[in-house]
Amino acid sequence: MEDVKEKIPIIIAVIIVIALMIGAFYFLCIHKTVYYTQIDNTKIEELPGNDDMKYQYTLMAYNKNGKEKEIQFKTTRELREDAYLELEVMSIRGVINWKEVQEEELPDDVKTAMNVE
Repeated sequence: MEDVKEKIPIIIAVIIVIALMIGAFYFLCIHKTVYYTQIDNTKIEELPGNDDMKYQYTLMAYNKNGKEKEIQFKTTRELREDAYLELEVMSIRGVINWKEVQEEELPDDVKTAMNVE
């Protein structure tokens, strides 16, 4: 009986460490946040080298609640001026996916933050 009582703190510590590792893995490797932005081709930089990604954009983007964040992402080509994009962003990896969306697909708080009527 005493052996079990002595091992309880170790078992609890192991469970806590495992829970923290799962939480960190989720937020760093799985959890995505969606942001919205509008293309401004004055904010593009041509990248040197032989990489497939030839251009880098640095744009202000907004989450579904309208909170602003500067985001950088790379593309293989220049994007259409004034196009609206939905960006999937991960904590460590940055933008992992993007797609063009129509103005009516933007959340209301994003429209307000971007001054879209």
